[in-house]
Amino acid sequence: MRNRIPAFLVAFGLFCSVSVQAESGWTTDYKKAQEEAKATHKLLLLDFTGSDWCGFCFQLDRAILSQPQFKDYAGKNLVLVEIDFPRRKAQSVETRKQNAELVERYQIQGFPTLVVLDGEGKTVWRYDGLYTGGIAAFLAELDKVRKG
Repeated sequence: MRNRIPAFLVAFGLFCSVSVQAESGWTTDYKKAQEEAKATHKLLLLDFTGSDWCGFCFQLDRAILSQPQFKDYAGKNLVLVEIDFPRRKAQSVETRKQNAELVERYQIQGFPTLVVLDGEGKTVWRYDGLYTGGIAAFLAELDKVRKG
């Protein structure tokens, strides 16, 4: 019985994590997100984060990424991908491998880093560190990129 309880708790935790991601609009699957962005003619926003330890990541989430204005904008214009490097949360081997490859590909030096890609996977905008311009300026930057 001892072995079943931890397995159940792990499975339940993974289920809850996936449910929260689906509700929030964020995914962790880069390839699927890239396919969706191409098919729907949306931009792909990669959020490189340390979600359970990075103070600036917490601030970015509170100030911008969890705001209703951002969620509305993202729902219409973006496919959201969280590229997370947690210290306490479990991740699958596949996710860890994918995230390590993406850090190399986009030469990420610190967290948070936001990278916006077009449907072909080309970087069209990037911001390293905590965005301090506020939600309106952030959305204006994204809109400028989206409109070319």
